[in-house]
Amino acid sequence: MKKVLVLLLTALSFQLAAQDFAGIDKSIMDLAYYPNGAHRAGFSKTADEKGALMPRIKVIYSRPLVNGRTIFGDLIKYNEDWRFGANESTEITFYTNVKIGETILAPGRYTLFCTPTESAWTLHVHPRLDGWGNYGYDTSKTLASVSAPVQKSDKLIEAFSITFYEGSPGVAHLKAGWENSIVEFPIEIL
Repeated sequence: MKKVLVLLLTALSFQLAAQDFAGIDKSIMDLAYYPNGAHRAGFSKTADEKGALMPRIKVIYSRPLVNGRTIFGDLIKYNEDWRFGANESTEITFYTNVKIGETILAPGRYTLFCTPTESAWTLHVHPRLDGWGNYGYDTSKTLASVSAPVQKSDKLIEAFSITFYEGSPGVAHLKAGWENSIVEFPIEIL
């Protein structure tokens, strides 16, 4: 009986070891919080520290690489909608009311799309969730939009990147960069 049990456990362990896992994606998924350090709020020693670090905004996005390609104007066409990252549509979560452009948005999950031109990008907030790329993106359902001028970077930004910083009291800036382009979109925290 003991031998049968050992054989059965051995066979089961081979079965478990044979499970297939997906390989590492070329465009790694990442996230950015506002305020930076929000992921450490639970480790705060005081109520004031915890309150200051409570997340107001979170973006989940994939980070495509330049890989020697020309990105803007070639891979990403000017004046065409782009998924603002790679793979799944980029998602943004607001934990409080915010104002983007002239529109106030309630707390919740949304999707980000972008329309780049040579001189400015327009960021669009959309209600469609859990999508792939910008397939099914319907511009008529855009909830809010804001445009920002393109700044040129002297250094190559190999991986598409998003970060946040406080532009002024009560205003977070979503800063995005890729290849040699950087844009900063203001988001008013209400």
